[in-house]
Amino acid sequence: MTKKHVNADDLIAIILKAIDDVKGVNIEILDLREIENTVCDYFIVCTGTSNTHVNAISAIIQKQVGKLAKEKAWHVEGEGNAEWVLLDYINVVVHVFQKHIREYYDIENLWGDAKITSIPSTN
Repeated sequence: MTKKHVNADDLIAIILKAIDDVKGVNIEILDLREIENTVCDYFIVCTGTSNTHVNAISAIIQKQVGKLAKEKAWHVEGEGNAEWVLLDYINVVVHVFQKHIREYYDIENLWGDAKITSIPSTN
């Protein structure tokens, strides 16, 4: 962890641009702030088309957040099999899924009370 803390809006903007840069798809932001007992304020969920794509999305997010926000993920999980990579930035948690894994876990329905914003891809 670094001492400089970027605000959530700036962090989200960096993450969304990074995902878009490597053509991540079905990007959604789940705003969890109105829900009690949540682990963070936001989930960002997106889909990669293969193990390689999931790892590329994860890598570009970590690189861009490190470079532009001077922040490092507090915890990273799942890079080994690259079906579901979780990047924990404390108040923002990023989930990068392969399509079949995303459908199986269906985080959007699990957190049905969250305000969900779909982000259109520019690619």
